[in-house]
Amino acid sequence: MQRPLTCVEICAGAGGQALGLALAGFTHVALVEYEAEYCKILKLNRPEWNVICTDVRDFEGKFYQGVDLLAGGVPCPPFSIAGKQLGKDDERDLFPEAIRLIKEMKPRAVMLENVRGFLDSDFDEYRKGILKSIEMLGYNTQIKLLNASDFAVPQLRPRVVIVAIRKDENKSFSYPKGKPGDAPTVGEVLYDLMSENKWKDAKLWAKNANKIAPTLVGGSKKHGGPDLGPVRARKSWAELGVDGRGVADTAPELNFEGMPRLTSKMMARIQGFPDTWIFGKKKTIACRMIGNAFPPPVAQAVGEKIKECLEYGCVNSECEISFS
Repeated sequence: MQRPLTCVEICAGAGGQALGLALAGFTHVALVEYEAEYCKILKLNRPEWNVICTDVRDFEGKFYQGVDLLAGGVPCPPFSIAGKQLGKDDERDLFPEAIRLIKEMKPRAVMLENVRGFLDSDFDEYRKGILKSIEMLGYNTQIKLLNASDFAVPQLRPRVVIVAIRKDENKSFSYPKGKPGDAPTVGEVLYDLMSENKWKDAKLWAKNANKIAPTLVGGSKKHGGPDLGPVRARKSWAELGVDGRGVADTAPELNFEGMPRLTSKMMARIQGFPDTWIFGKKKTIACRMIGNAFPPPVAQAVGEKIKECLEYGCVNSECEISFS
């Protein structure tokens, strides 16, 4: 009988990538997250997860040598077009820590995700250096831009995903293809939630909200509140009949008029989270958690391909690993 594939995740956030990888069949032996609010959310949603609430710079990988997968969504502000794009000069750049942990853990596979800005020409030298560093540790490395909408996520959300497979696995990895144009519209996805309080215009709203959503924006600790982003983003939301200037506590009432605001639950569904996933009661923090997350369906699709690549390489007791 084949043992479960194990995973260590860094920069776990509110659990989008972790949930997707769990659905793909990976068992998390550790999730590392710096922010206390995020750690609480991870434990609320998955009490069985070993959540380590610490700075990844202080996390030692030697205790997890031989884990099947090291995954993480290293912070995106250094490469985001919404930021200053300082790249390696940004103190929040944690790619060096990811490389340190690859060296310490020697995982069979690596999955790291970031924003589309990571592919900008300004970062060519830095990006090539990161990939080369991983390859020099004994990995075959690939990088690809994936669109969340190709994986049934009703949102325009391109993400860069790096996958590396240890060379001694002698296995070839291929990215999931997805189905372009197959994502449901915002109206289709949110109609039942918008009509929860019997809003008389819910059907008409859903009919007019006939496109996928723009990218959800979570903001940072210093910037961004409970809203759907800057002016340009709000204009895109307005085209879908959504007021992006704030976030609602509940769905529209029976005689509500005008453009409704999304609730946190609606935002989470657009991001691909199940309705059962909890983000707490504080809207600003919930918006940041949801907006900065990696869509679980995309993580699941990539995770399934990694699992497919690894699953025949280790069977029975010949490769049992103990983490303590």
